Amino acid sequence: MNDVLKIALTVLGSYLLGSIPWGFLIGKVNGVDVRKEGSKNIGATNVTRCVGKMAGKLCFFLDFFKGVIPVLAAQYIFRADKNIFEYVVIAALFASVIGHMFPVFLKFHGGKGVSTAAGAVMALAPYPLIIALLVWVVVFLVSRYVSLASIAAAAVLPIVAWVLYLLKFGTELSRTPSVLIFLTIVALLAILRHHSNIQRLLNGTENRFGKK
Repeated sequence: MNDVLKIALTVLGSYLLGSIPWGFLIGKVNGVDVRKEGSKNIGATNVTRCVGKMAGKLCFFLDFFKGVIPVLAAQYIFRADKNIFEYVVIAALFASVIGHMFPVFLKFHGGKGVSTAAGAVMALAPYPLIIALLVWVVVFLVSRYVSLASIAAAAVLPIVAWVLYLLKFGTELSRTPSVLIFLTIVALLAILRHHSNIQRLLNGTENRFGKK
């Protein structure tokens, strides 16, 4: 198989895997169309709100691994092709996240992409993601806003990645300029996908998770 075909299949496979609408499917199994309830989003937060905690956790982990699997697979498949290795891995990451945001199976109306992006970044640059997740937890515990926590984590991710790059700390792949630039783009895209949440936060109408 030539490289062009191998790259095309890897990117297409990553997109299709990312397109699997787990939140929608979990809702349907439980008799709920999450696109018509709550925030009308197919992500884990709305699944938790509309179906329940266990369903929400299952949705998160399934969406998370939609990001992990393509990145690890691309690293394995192209491990010997050093000239294109990092670019194919980045393409697989981007395709999986775009798949979640714009899934072909739901006429390109998907979720925010946070869980899938987190999984993909974990497989690519684990240390920046761990710090971003800690920020997510702190902001959520203080504010009880999932959206605000996700926006804060996305904003912190590229900053931490660049700082670790300057300190020469982290995996070799996570310290390449192309990966750092891409992480910045993914973070900005995730924030932009929260534009409606940002407006509701400013208006004081955003849904808040109460303490249980």
